[in-house]
Amino acid sequence: MDRRSFIESCSAGAACLSAGAALPAFAADARPQAYPHAMLVDERGDPLRAARLKPLTNYVFHYPFEATPVFLLDLGRPAAPQSLSTRNRDVYVWPGGVGPRRSVVAYSAICAHQLVYPTREVSFISFRKTRAQRGVQDELIHCCADHSQYDPARGAQVLSGPATQPLCAVLLSHDPKTDTLTAYATLGGELFDDFFKKYEMKLSLEVGAKARNSVAGHAVARELDKFCRNPIQC
Repeated sequence: MDRRSFIESCSAGAACLSAGAALPAFAADARPQAYPHAMLVDERGDPLRAARLKPLTNYVFHYPFEATPVFLLDLGRPAAPQSLSTRNRDVYVWPGGVGPRRSVVAYSAICAHQLVYPTREVSFISFRKTRAQRGVQDELIHCCADHSQYDPARGAQVLSGPATQPLCAVLLSHDPKTDTLTAYATLGGELFDDFFKKYEMKLSLEVGAKARNSVAGHAVARELDKFCRNPIQC
């Protein structure tokens, strides 16, 4: 190795170390939680292509369980990795967006405060293109029940309201050859046990005995306006 190559190699190594220092390693109990892989498909059962997602539009699919909804969003711009923590102060690093522009993200649609979630009848939580509250930026996930607001471009970090942790992230892999998206894990503060306990009776009526069944193979993603009859704007 000549002197110039050696210097370039050292500079690259230093840059990597600096990036690593900026993003703390996963805490012992804040690593990704793996679940069965589920490719995202449309209502016809055809693979959902990342490049065909409408930017800044709510899509909903269910993962990792039949009754647990997830927001899928194309932010229209790259979403960089973000260091976050759960309400128990467990640190984790959200890896950022995926897809051709690294702009596609997914989060559990269960609010981290009162466990509000979108149903087929009504949704008090959704992504908003324009600000839902004066003094707060556009393009946030807003919960009308308690006015918690999350930034999907920064790992669903809480920007305002009583929520004590980000929305749990759903990790996606992107196949550049087929432009398909596959859910394979969650990351962050899971609230599924609390969710099933709180809504046991309601979920038994909405979903039936399969509410706690794992989603595997594929998951149908559709626009929120097509999934829910009454998305509430507040």
